[in-house]
Amino acid sequence: MSLEYKITYHAENQYENPVKEARWQFLIIPHEEEGQKVTATHFENSLDFPYEESTNAYGFRTLRILAKSEFERIEFKASFTVLKTAVNPFDFDLPLDPPEDLKRYQTLDFKVEHEPFLRKTPLTTLLEEHAKFFEYRGDKTVFENLVDLNQWVYEKIFYTPGVTHVNTTLDEIVENRHGVCQDFAHLFAAVARQFGIPCRYVSGYLHQGNGYFGDSQMHAWTEAYLLDVGWVGFDPTNNILASENHIKVAHGKDYSDCAPLKGILYSRGGNTTSHSVQVLGQQQQ
Repeated sequence: MSLEYKITYHAENQYENPVKEARWQFLIIPHEEEGQKVTATHFENSLDFPYEESTNAYGFRTLRILAKSEFERIEFKASFTVLKTAVNPFDFDLPLDPPEDLKRYQTLDFKVEHEPFLRKTPLTTLLEEHAKFFEYRGDKTVFENLVDLNQWVYEKIFYTPGVTHVNTTLDEIVENRHGVCQDFAHLFAAVARQFGIPCRYVSGYLHQGNGYFGDSQMHAWTEAYLLDVGWVGFDPTNNILASENHIKVAHGKDYSDCAPLKGILYSRGGNTTSHSVQVLGQQQQ
């Protein structure tokens, strides 16, 4: 069975004083991968500034815009059509020897190969007292522990929009117990990496027709590396494994690698920004 999703992205920026020059980079195009095919893309801005497509350091498609004439307001609109194949995320065999399973993640060759996603970053670092809250059980496989971690993060944080920002530390989030999807993903990644399990931060879109928690802009989840299986998606915001409802855009070490919009502009005074995303899906034959 396949599902077709139509994604609409809208952003509007209003500036107090004229902007002399601006540069933006959008990381919002769905990624082409197994089980996910992009069949249509469209992007425009209200001032018809030219743009070009390129790829970032991880190989994901970006849109770059350069504005050289003055303006005070600009809108960006994008639409994408994506086909997803429904799969069973649990369709693999578990190792028979849990202690031996974890040992394989501790070899030097494995650590070197996956170093970028074992590394602590400012957004995936916890104080030692907080890092000990989750206990890895030696009688369970790596996958079973990650399922437990998914549930632990889900229960540890209450989904509350507007109470954190991109620079809020994980320790503040653990103490206050409120956050949004990027905070859930950062906490999951921090704990998984602590046990030597490679984990990457994922940005994308979520079809919320099933009542899932998620932002009205873009969603965030994680992918952990399982030996003999590969990268498996975990969504701690909803305590589920990533499935056909998750439409991946990019991955990186943390949010800073996957920010949907980055920009530099020359102006004075304040500005207001609004973003919205709509994801509509229907089953295909």
